[in-house]
Amino acid sequence: MNNPIQTITHEVNHIKIAELVSDGLIIQSSEDGLNLLGDLYYQGFDKIIIHEHNISPDFFDLKNGMAGEILQKFSNYRVSLAIVGDLSTYTGKSIKDFIFESNKTGHINFVASLSEALVKLS
Repeated sequence: MNNPIQTITHEVNHIKIAELVSDGLIIQSSEDGLNLLGDLYYQGFDKIIIHEHNISPDFFDLKNGMAGEILQKFSNYRVSLAIVGDLSTYTGKSIKDFIFESNKTGHINFVASLSEALVKLS
């Protein structure tokens, strides 16, 4: 059940960005998100890219508070995050507003491609 997670380091404008790659879910709970944040933060990364398909669908159901809890920790640690994927599948008003507001602040970014994520984080 445990899928290995590969960390690819991108360096753009002297900024180290971690891209997480896995065949399975990387974040299934708030605890997974916080552990991931801590692990990468202590490895010297303050910018992280994760793919939407590696995040539990529960994250995108705002009623359970999982996204808020994880993203608040990223803000507290001043770690920028880009979530890459086809987000058009999330059609609820709450999640669309959440994505729009997150993208406005620029600290948490929901983007369609890896190249867009690298531009946003660099």
